[in-house]
Amino acid sequence: MGKSVSAADRVRWDTIYQNSNGRYPAADPLLFEYTLPLALHPEPRAEVRALDVACGVGQNGLWLAQQGYIVDLMDISRVALLRARKEMEKRQLRNVNLLQVDLDTVELERGKYSLVCVFRYLRRDLFKPLAASVCPGGRVIYQSFNRHYLQQVPGFNPAFLLEIGELALYFDGWDILYQDEMGKTSQLVAQKPR
Repeated sequence: MGKSVSAADRVRWDTIYQNSNGRYPAADPLLFEYTLPLALHPEPRAEVRALDVACGVGQNGLWLAQQGYIVDLMDISRVALLRARKEMEKRQLRNVNLLQVDLDTVELERGKYSLVCVFRYLRRDLFKPLAASVCPGGRVIYQSFNRHYLQQVPGFNPAFLLEIGELALYFDGWDILYQDEMGKTSQLVAQKPR
């Protein structure tokens, strides 16, 4: 995509986050259930890293940081990341990297992360690099809207909705720890083979 599209995306998301008020959101319950405690991590290393993709204000990544992960928060919105920084400082977290990136052009390092989480974001050509960025034994926790969402929001662009059964196809050969597609979201927790 060209620079003008990226700039338009950034401006649009900055505006959304500037106009959103209210309390800081809680982390998603899928993380509570499926984040591996660092003491049980299959590949002990000095640094156990996590990635929160399209993190918004960072509630999921900051929760992971509180569990001891070194976390990269990625989002296109500077406004959202500034709000994440405020919350990070409030919680006195130092193991967080705030990365303003365009996910249309981002390059992810292979095998870098023990955990990658994605909530309510879909870009199909990012699945392969996301999967490659997970180290052996690491996990992906993914949740995004599916076709059922059209019943609630009929005008939503179907290009940004998962088909039923689609999400698991991107992690073929991985151990599926959890999968649910009954509601308006598809949820998947998958562990990469060692």
